[in-house]
Amino acid sequence: MDKQLWEWKLGVERIWSAAAPDYGEAARLAAEIAGASEEAMLRQAATQALPSLRNASHENADRSTLSAARRRLCVIHDVLISLTAPRFGKRGNAPKLLTPGERYRQMLGLPLGRHLSAPEIHQAYKRAAKTAHPDTGGNVRDFLELSAAQDALLKER
Repeated sequence: MDKQLWEWKLGVERIWSAAAPDYGEAARLAAEIAGASEEAMLRQAATQALPSLRNASHENADRSTLSAARRRLCVIHDVLISLTAPRFGKRGNAPKLLTPGERYRQMLGLPLGRHLSAPEIHQAYKRAAKTAHPDTGGNVRDFLELSAAQDALLKER
């Protein structure tokens, strides 16, 4: 289940950090979380956010609807962070070190533990590069890391 929480967290972070969030995708993700999560707090946050996210996914949604949906998405994000944060002082809860391939997948917002196609990697790279490119407010180092991640994942296939 920890792997699933991490994937949900990455999905929510990708949507939440976008300049124009895809609330349709957020609603789909919230519905998945509400139906499959074992954590009561996360399930409740996703269930409560679902109507707001669905309303915001309509093309004629007003600013107050979009604002409410963003706040609800933020609540899901905060719950996922609290569930996936390392708990220091407790045995057996040390943070897991990621392999380079897993780190590259996280950078591009790709799922862990399954085979990826070249178009899937390229599409994830393009989506992540929109915010990391220096011309759109990102920095050169992050953009070069994204490029290296794409190259490494394509060679790994």
